Amino acid sequence: MTASLAQFPDDGWDLAEAYRRELQVHCYRMTGSFDESQDLVQETMVKAWRARESFEARASLRTWLYKIATNVRLDALDKSARRSLPALTYAPAGPGADVEPPITEPVWLDPYPDALLPNLSADPEARYDIKEAVSLAFMVAIHVLPARQRAVLILRDVLDWSAKETVVSKSTAVSAVNSMLHRARTELNGHYTSPLRPTSEEETSAITLQLLERYVTAWESADVDGLVSLLQDDARLAMPPSPTWVLGREAIRAFLALRVFLGSVPGAWSVAQTQANGQPAYAAYGLDPSSGLRQAIGILVLTIDAPAGDAVSEITAFMDPALFEAFGFPLQM
Repeated sequence: MTASLAQFPDDGWDLAEAYRRELQVHCYRMTGSFDESQDLVQETMVKAWRARESFEARASLRTWLYKIATNVRLDALDKSARRSLPALTYAPAGPGADVEPPITEPVWLDPYPDALLPNLSADPEARYDIKEAVSLAFMVAIHVLPARQRAVLILRDVLDWSAKETVVSKSTAVSAVNSMLHRARTELNGHYTSPLRPTSEEETSAITLQLLERYVTAWESADVDGLVSLLQDDARLAMPPSPTWVLGREAIRAFLALRVFLGSVPGAWSVAQTQANGQPAYAAYGLDPSSGLRQAIGILVLTIDAPAGDAVSEITAFMDPALFEAFGFPLQM
């Protein structure tokens, strides 16, 4: 088939824009960065427009766009640092430790707002459903993989593409895709286990809702004991971009009392509910006594113990007020 502009559908650009949201999530899985995912999807759209004469109707427009997005930054990703979270790269801090200065190089995963996830039906044939495939645990695990293995695993096991569809470059054979997928699955199995599914979704949701209500009450009243009572014994508290993280309920209790809530007055803290990476999350604000306004502190993402849904196994506090815009929150209130 000879490629020509006539093969590009009349409403092709409107259709391409309709895929922007799901393409950005794909770019986020590839990069681990919210800002980079925005830049990458924009670059994808520009390249798609410039290359529209090469579009062939053998594949769908959606598949063509995904291939462009995957190739746009693949070579650069091979050479860039793989993003992670503090618990995978640093030893836990003692309960009385100071918070280490932030690491500003692009080494940390960003949270991703659920409000920007595409409204897609789960593919029953895919290994991982839509929300699991953006969870912090899954994101950390796939970023252990080299970039090309990561891309293949995402296309095959999240999007349920065939091996032939996953050949995004003319220099890659189907056999190479199958080999990369095997290595990626083997490596991923050593870093990630899918959460157990609850026997009753309704019962678990009710238990988790009660848990989250207690969490908000405890946080806003600076109730350290109340917060700690919601944690698993081996819970973790991390604060990227600082490498500091704390392991275990008693260590977290001491850390919160000494480094977070010490000297707090009534009304000093407030949280606004949101969702990130398919998980409960909160935009946290702290009172600035000089202005009387609450200032943005960070986006707190909770990992809930599954399948019971009755305990928090991890609090990842992304201490970057610049994230508030992506989640639709003001910097002060």
